[in-house]
Amino acid sequence: MLTVDGRHVGTVPPFTVDSPWWNDVEPVTAHLDAVLGVPTSVLRLVSATGSGMRDGTVTYQVELAAAPDRLSTPDPSTGARHDFPDTPLRMPWARPGGPAALVAWAERSVTRTGPAVQVKTWNLSCLYRLPTDSGHVWAKEFPSFMADEAEVIALVAAVDPALVPQVLAAEPRRLLMAESPGADCWHPAPEVITDIVPRWVAVQAALAGPARLRVRGVDVPAFGLPHTLLHGDFHPGNWRSGGTVLDWGDAHWGHPALDAARLIDFAPAETRPLIERTWAEAWRRHRPDSDPERALDHARSAVHLVGALVYQEFLDNIEESERVYHAGDPERELALAQSRAVRTSSR
Repeated sequence: MLTVDGRHVGTVPPFTVDSPWWNDVEPVTAHLDAVLGVPTSVLRLVSATGSGMRDGTVTYQVELAAAPDRLSTPDPSTGARHDFPDTPLRMPWARPGGPAALVAWAERSVTRTGPAVQVKTWNLSCLYRLPTDSGHVWAKEFPSFMADEAEVIALVAAVDPALVPQVLAAEPRRLLMAESPGADCWHPAPEVITDIVPRWVAVQAALAGPARLRVRGVDVPAFGLPHTLLHGDFHPGNWRSGGTVLDWGDAHWGHPALDAARLIDFAPAETRPLIERTWAEAWRRHRPDSDPERALDHARSAVHLVGALVYQEFLDNIEESERVYHAGDPERELALAQSRAVRTSSR
């Protein structure tokens, strides 16, 4: 559904893109830019079939920089006109002019040498890639209920600056970052695991102490390990093979075994023994009297309680049309927590 300044100007017939993920909008705007001949940006998801953030058929509200010559304004009498009433829960980047405002903010700090590319947008972030003379930079906007990523990155950088992206500019709910080297690590190589996991443990050991961020309210028996900074979504898809960890919006304070449990849940089965061993050995170097394995055993259930809280927070703070991204997630997480707790208690 195409809009200019929030006004519906037409609809593009369905088309197929290679990516199955609803929030992966780079191929969507690439197609629309070519078909319409004007720059486009996805504002938000209007509807979707299927579930789980992928596949099926989706409808987006898309903003055009200007009405293209080849598209006629719909006649209201035909019933083809659509209104897009605002809602208090709509994200700033999902409103008319929102994506352009993010790019304009980034351009106050860098000089763009080519088109800004909208890579992702949904209820948790809007992400643009901007080319510059010194390489790509990434502009990100995120909601107020997420952690302040610049603040979290600064905490980590004080211990290991190479573990986090370089921040070029920041303001509340916005972040401009230099590109992190390497590729995403959904299937991390052993050398990446043995690099990132001990470094993250070292950061957590250095930052251990009184809470400096929010506390989720889910605990794990200590077994000699301290409360510290948690990434909150420490799966390998948030790692870069160059040794950087991204996406710190879920950060909070708690037991470090929760991050390890999150990682192990997402990691390919063949890498899990190496992750568990590397994580436990790293913590024993910092806390020789600790029992990381027993803590991790309890965290396998508790991490799903955290997940239920997080997903419910998302649902409570996003507009109706985008709830499909997270619908049923709190219930699924609670079921997993119960299942894992039964397994732990039976040992």
